[in-house]
Amino acid sequence: MTDYARDAAAVRGATDRLMSSVSRLEESAVDEPSLLPGWTRGHVLAHLARNADAVVNLLTWARTGEPTPMYESEDARDSAIEDAAGRPLPVHLDDLRTSAFRLYAAAAALPAGRRSYEVTMRRGVVEPAGRLPFRRLLEVELHHVDLGVGYTLADLPAAFVEQALDFLTEVRFAGQPGVPPLRLVSGEGGRVRHTGRAGAGREDLTAVTVEGPSAALLGWLTGRTDGAGLSCPDGPLPVLPPLG
Repeated sequence: MTDYARDAAAVRGATDRLMSSVSRLEESAVDEPSLLPGWTRGHVLAHLARNADAVVNLLTWARTGEPTPMYESEDARDSAIEDAAGRPLPVHLDDLRTSAFRLYAAAAALPAGRRSYEVTMRRGVVEPAGRLPFRRLLEVELHHVDLGVGYTLADLPAAFVEQALDFLTEVRFAGQPGVPPLRLVSGEGGRVRHTGRAGAGREDLTAVTVEGPSAALLGWLTGRTDGAGLSCPDGPLPVLPPLG
């Protein structure tokens, strides 16, 4: 699922698309609501810039072995986003661009032999450094959608959607007690994925089947939609915990 060089290149492409969308906005659009409750577009843009620097911290940790947390603290993270949200659009654009270049440089500087080194993300999540470019890709692609500027789930690259579904089912939701056993059927080929609390798998007869296009499944799993476009022959769609 993870390919460091491929994912790092995909981050560049996704960032270019994001920058193109943001550069076409009117100045006033920064203060308008995003699709994320309680956040303006400025909040989303500020978060994306600071997340880039946070991933740089983790890549530096993996390269040097010196613990470097993503953020100084949760309060510091939240304050940085809030303080920067109302900045003028050109300042947001410059911050997005320069933080992205710092990330590209840090990703290129990580030796192949250090990609298996494990670092700790927010909320104690442990990840191998080799998956950090994909983690950043998730942020850029999904928050591009959250900006509400015409880039929708349907516009996400198909390869990214499938990779994100693999990650969510195999890593993020696998074994989670708050996630019921799920049998997800996606795409024209009817690919089947299983996920959910410990024990959920192909032989779990209690698994709830959810069917639909891959992008619609991704939107539901990440909390971007209420499941519109999906079918659940076993009853109502299960309630999933926030992605966090």
